[in-house]
Amino acid sequence: MKVVVDQEKCIGSGQCVLAAADVFDQRDDDAVVVLLQEHPAADRDEDVRQAARLCPALAIELDE
Repeated sequence: MKVVVDQEKCIGSGQCVLAAADVFDQRDDDAVVVLLQEHPAADRDEDVRQAARLCPALAIELDE
């Protein structure tokens, strides 16, 4: 799976970090998402899918 985030769309809700903290983080100054792993391990797939579902700005795209 490849994860792509659109930082322009991000509203800094932090839902992605709560769902998959090893894949997503937030910038300290404005809380915009930071992608830590573009290709997370397969055992993280469900957490990453959950993060994408929870994102209120729809800023996370998954290429499976």
